Amino acid sequence: MLIPESSSPIPPGAPPWERWNLNLRRAAAGNINPRTVMEIPDPSSRCPVREQRARWERKRACTARELLETERRYQEQLGLVATYFLGILKAKGTLRPPERQALFGSWELIYGASQMLLPYLEEGHWGQGLEGFCHHLELYTQFAANAERSQTTLQEQLKKNKRFRRFVHLQEGRPEFGGLKLQDLLPLPLQRLQQYENLVVALAENTGPNSPDHQQLTRAARLISETAQRVHSIGQKQKNEQHLRRIQALLSGRQAKGLTSGRWFLRQGWLLVVPSSGEPRPRMFFLFSDVLLMAKPRPQLHLLQSGTFACKALYPMAQCQLCRVFGHSGGPCGGLLSLSFPREKLLLMSTDQEELSHWYHSLTLAISSQKN
Repeated sequence: MLIPESSSPIPPGAPPWERWNLNLRRAAAGNINPRTVMEIPDPSSRCPVREQRARWERKRACTARELLETERRYQEQLGLVATYFLGILKAKGTLRPPERQALFGSWELIYGASQMLLPYLEEGHWGQGLEGFCHHLELYTQFAANAERSQTTLQEQLKKNKRFRRFVHLQEGRPEFGGLKLQDLLPLPLQRLQQYENLVVALAENTGPNSPDHQQLTRAARLISETAQRVHSIGQKQKNEQHLRRIQALLSGRQAKGLTSGRWFLRQGWLLVVPSSGEPRPRMFFLFSDVLLMAKPRPQLHLLQSGTFACKALYPMAQCQLCRVFGHSGGPCGGLLSLSFPREKLLLMSTDQEELSHWYHSLTLAISSQKN
């Protein structure tokens, strides 16, 4: 018995296997060619493994394309600085070699490493190219260690070297730089290292274990991530040292000398000290990894020490017991913190609830780091 084409209509939105079963019945009845049924995909034949591999391939292709395009732009910018700043400065002698080295560090070697990497990426040899590039990662660590010195040298030379200042202004005006200043371009290798980490890790994660360059990409991702972590640590240490120098300059008197040496700065700000009797007194507090420093502002009319602070007390965080007296609810009235030490109890108040919460979090972090 023939099954008419119009019989057993399939409603819109019906599962695909209903059409599959209807076509099987039609083929059995001779209505359609059996080969037509074979060409219709069986919904039950979906393969999750193949679908996952297809997703990996799409992500891998997208990541690889982004890595290639950004590497071309990165190399172009490295070359602009190497040509229009380093090369001309060498030829003209506007900066002495020690100052030039302090300003640009390992820039030319980093540029050379990118020049070696790019052809591998353009030819699709991702694993081989990135594995070879990892031999040059130490250049980025050296560049990071020199970053603070580089910025200091740039500011000093712009201030006191008229020839250099005029030269920089002239070069920055070139259309090739698109309005970017030398100060904006100097951190470029460190920014690129972070991009390398993100892209190479994504490339390795989306490369199947049976791929010929899987092991190379995995090793490259691990080495680049380790280098990025070292560079981040160097940057954190440099920022901390800047904070310590700034705070040391704010403190005056013999008692203040060396108070910030070897410590990690966490935060600073004004808080009200609540005495057992009398009105609360505003004090400046500097929180470090191991101590809380309380300071009193010098009189504004003081000829030599105006704008500085006198150290009044130093509280060890390892001996501190912290609790909130009030201010848990986040209301508009601020709050009060109680800090207990073996020989003293300190009540600190703020009318800013958010500010007090930040202090509570930072103090908790300092206390736990010392006790652990």
